[in-house]
Amino acid sequence: MDSPSSTHGAAVTAEGFGLKGPRGWAFRGVSVAAEPGTLITVEGPSGSGRTCLLLALTGRMRATEGHAEIGGLRLPKKMAAVRAMSALGPVTGVSELDPAFTVAEHLRERALLQRRFDGSLRALLRPRAERAAAARARIDTALDAVGLDLDTLPKGARTSVRDLERLEALRLSVGLALMGEPRLLAVDDLDLKLSDAERVLAWELLRSVARAGTTVVAVCSEAPDDALRITTGTDGTTGTDGSDGSDGTDGSDTETETEITEEGADDAIAEAGRA
Repeated sequence: MDSPSSTHGAAVTAEGFGLKGPRGWAFRGVSVAAEPGTLITVEGPSGSGRTCLLLALTGRMRATEGHAEIGGLRLPKKMAAVRAMSALGPVTGVSELDPAFTVAEHLRERALLQRRFDGSLRALLRPRAERAAAARARIDTALDAVGLDLDTLPKGARTSVRDLERLEALRLSVGLALMGEPRLLAVDDLDLKLSDAERVLAWELLRSVARAGTTVVAVCSEAPDDALRITTGTDGTTGTDGSDGSDGTDGSDTETETEITEEGADDAIAEAGRA
């Protein structure tokens, strides 16, 4: 298992991981083992606890059963530390892009936040020109990583988020998340409202992030064959299996009894929003 100080992606493990809301289980019985730089998918229908699991693995919701370790940090005990080393791409109701902002405004805002909260005191005291150059370099690196060419947008960097195509918005959101150099990236509803061709490109985007070393967890309705899959469902079962048909832990398929309800998932997300 990697150490919490590692600069690479985070290993993800869980055993009997579950979260119960006021009206039932959001998810339950999740067990997984993934190396740093793995593309992990949470596959299942809407309302089956997918987003709750995503938020729990990034330290943004408190699990009520079992445990997980993210980069050697144990959940739910080390939630704040896991939040600090993970980042959210698009998650509805949690980390959505502001449709009224332009692409440039989003990028400048994120660069400013990163410099303010992540930079050293020496970095904050550097001359303005140096700070601007560092922010520009951070932005350019993120845009290159997600393949977003601002010159191809309708109004360039001044294009409003509301005028972006779904895939362009996804690239922007992931790029913003990568500006913090996270060890774990989480993306919700990756394949929502995408054409077949766009889904291919979206998955290739996340594969490229994982190949660069960042561990990725993505919620989807249908996972690609080469991903390590965690499956959720409203039929009372969850399971985990890798691209080779194994569960990613001991080489055997698993299916764990659970009591997932859509109300339980909704209640859990509501509780997280009030936290």
